[in-house]
Amino acid sequence: MKKVAIVSCYFQKNYGSMLQAYATQKILDMLNVENETICIEGFAKDINKAKYKFYLKKIFDRDTFKEKAKTVKLALKRKMDKEFAHNVAIRNECFKNFSSTVFRLSEKYNSINDITKVCKEKYSAVLVGSDQLWLPSNIYANYYTLNFVPDDVNKISYSTSFGAASLPDWQKDFTRKFLNRIDNLSVRELSGANLIKDLTGRDAQVVCDPTMLFSAENWMDIQKEEPFVKDKYIFCYFLGNNQKHREFAKKIKELTGYKIVALQHLDEYVKEDVGFADIAPYNVGPGEFLNLIRNAEFVCTDSFHGSVFSTLYRKKFFTFMRFKNTSTMSTNSRITSLLKILGLEDRMLSGDEDAKKCINMEIDFDTVLSNLEEFRKDSLEFLKKSLDIK
Repeated sequence: MKKVAIVSCYFQKNYGSMLQAYATQKILDMLNVENETICIEGFAKDINKAKYKFYLKKIFDRDTFKEKAKTVKLALKRKMDKEFAHNVAIRNECFKNFSSTVFRLSEKYNSINDITKVCKEKYSAVLVGSDQLWLPSNIYANYYTLNFVPDDVNKISYSTSFGAASLPDWQKDFTRKFLNRIDNLSVRELSGANLIKDLTGRDAQVVCDPTMLFSAENWMDIQKEEPFVKDKYIFCYFLGNNQKHREFAKKIKELTGYKIVALQHLDEYVKEDVGFADIAPYNVGPGEFLNLIRNAEFVCTDSFHGSVFSTLYRKKFFTFMRFKNTSTMSTNSRITSLLKILGLEDRMLSGDEDAKKCINMEIDFDTVLSNLEEFRKDSLEFLKKSLDIK
């Protein structure tokens, strides 16, 4: 029997990326759809080479340069600081263990063309999603576009994100063409649906991130019941480097006496984070990450998935904008779209707010999760229809 192939970034050492790739596999399993995630090991270098070419094209774009400089800074810190390198290696091993345990990967393909040759014979459908797989750099790499899939194989995008509200003009024609080849189109953000409408005239359904297709209880299969940290704490999960957001967390600590637990130096090395947290663990894989959110008193984050799981676990959380809205690298739209759909716009802060007032702001989780349940049903219906499940 033919399988459904999943095209995702299961390999990314990022909590949100791995958890949504796992959720995509998990929901197909729940629907009794035989599936496998395409192993990119044999052609990952080709994808990365294309992305490097894209960034070279944008080398004089200030925002792009600043973002890529962060990656270089992190790599240099690992080379120069043995203790830091050791800590990062511990975290990477946690990601590796999780990935090797939960993902069912395809055979190793040596090139994207090799998948094309066997695609019709092996797969009834190829599903791309979710995550920011349609960022301009990924579109340029031409893998997550599904252009390698033959015309007569069902192509599905589930909750795929552009990460931004617009694309460079020079990419629009190419994007229009690959979008028109996809048989069943859905996206994660309202901005993505608007972009597709403008480019193609097609209506793409806005569906929930795959991690949101499951309740909090459904996520206990990959984590321990016992709290990872025993004390009462404020969990800080910041991917950006804005010090104002850290200062806000410190104010909550002063008001409550709770410790700060933080995952640090994730997308970049942040010098100011040294000494910021009372507890800064590195032995944290995706399961431990969920445990840290589930057992926190408060969550402060600038992350999409930090906001998602805080909602699922009914946490008092505060979400901060990671990027300036004027930045060409901004991915703020995915967070604002999520909070708007769930009616949680008041959880978005700048860091200038009165912390005392904020910690007393209540969330009507019964209404929020009721809204989510409707969103979940519609999203599941899209998936069933796309896969022709009666």
